[in-house]
Amino acid sequence: MLNLVTSEHFRPLLGGSNLLYLPDGSALPIQIERVREAPQATLPNSPRGAFSVLLSSLGPTDFVDGLCCLPLPDVCLEQVFVSREPAMGRDAERGYFCIVFN
Repeated sequence: MLNLVTSEHFRPLLGGSNLLYLPDGSALPIQIERVREAPQATLPNSPRGAFSVLLSSLGPTDFVDGLCCLPLPDVCLEQVFVSREPAMGRDAERGYFCIVFN
């Protein structure tokens, strides 16, 4: 299922809010901040190009990483690994996360 997801699933949602369902079942309000193509990371003979999606929480969170559920308009991503990134000059009250597809 995850191999069918493309960057185009995320582009209409840029800047908008959504819910990320964490491993414990709780819902974390997030914003989809950026979709970044990574052609150098694309696997040979892969029908889909590699890309990453950057998310930020809309409030404080202790969540670090794990398998989450992210409902999108056309598909619900289940068991997708979400990892936290350091704030690095951004608002330290929010959490910053990345999902990598390759």
